Amino acid sequence: MRYLAALLLCLVVWTCAELPEAGQEPEGSAETPLPPGSLYEGPAFEFEEVVPGVFHARGTGALNVGSHGAVVVNDDHVLLVESHISPAAARAAWDEVMELTGKPLRYVVNTHFHFDHAHGNSAYPDEVQVIGHEFTREMIENGGSMGRSWENFVGGIPDQITELADLVMRTDIEEERLELEDRLAFLENYYASQEGLEPESPNTTLSERMTLFAGGREMRILFFGRGHTGGDVVVHLPAERVLISGDLLLPRLPFMGDGYPGEWAETLEHLKGLEFDWILPGHGDPFQDRERIDHLQAYLRDFEERATALHAQGLSYQEAALRIDMTDHADNYPQIIGPGVVEIAMQRMFELLDGTAG
Repeated sequence: MRYLAALLLCLVVWTCAELPEAGQEPEGSAETPLPPGSLYEGPAFEFEEVVPGVFHARGTGALNVGSHGAVVVNDDHVLLVESHISPAAARAAWDEVMELTGKPLRYVVNTHFHFDHAHGNSAYPDEVQVIGHEFTREMIENGGSMGRSWENFVGGIPDQITELADLVMRTDIEEERLELEDRLAFLENYYASQEGLEPESPNTTLSERMTLFAGGREMRILFFGRGHTGGDVVVHLPAERVLISGDLLLPRLPFMGDGYPGEWAETLEHLKGLEFDWILPGHGDPFQDRERIDHLQAYLRDFEERATALHAQGLSYQEAALRIDMTDHADNYPQIIGPGVVEIAMQRMFELLDGTAG
């Protein structure tokens, strides 16, 4: 087992875990053939039961699954939150949840349109309701899930594969070569899952809210406004006091390349009116600290204010990304180690200021 620290895909939105040796394709419990990119060993997910019948799902590192997700086990069916990064990842989650629960899948919720949360939709049969915001469906239908955010993380994979293959050929130390071979196999398997992929949009949409009932459980799917994207929804289980937040609220700084920083801060305010003890995020571990809402609001508001000032000085977004100083938020976000932000976040902010944001 060796860590995947060298994979560039994991720098911003993915949490890497240990990587097993490449092996044979696992047998699935569903009757359809396994999707491309299903070459891995062992379980692809681990499931943490946060409250009875509600699990947080995160990748083990055996397969690139992208986002974390959630599993809500009802009397006679299961609801999943997120379809993950590919049909292979979605199928792995489906198979493993069926093994865990023995219950069929009825609902899947896409919290937003990003590829690491929604590119597995095509793995499900027509009878599964895939639910998302109207904006999420529109973006996937129009190719938005394979736009800048997808290209930012996936576009460099062929070059990475070439570089890793060259390193394997040139490495004489067996231990180092085996580690490189593992990384190469992982990356090639993920790339295989993306070749020919045609993202499918949700087949059921909402504009503001939808409520599902199953036995004694109420599951609220809520849209409070633009934030991480133009169509983020959260799943609230009021009786269980659980909020499944997608990427609207994470235990760390989120990707901001498709966000609306000012509106995002206001959207987060609505979460404070919900009753919950646990937050199950789209990346990172479950947490209970409600003050994280305040922390992100403060960061977003300061980022917008300071970026706007740099924009008014006539700087390019590249210059502004290097110059902006957010270090006063480092106590809440330890990944801040000096001035500067990820360039794509500043690019997005300047597009909003210029009126050119998509």
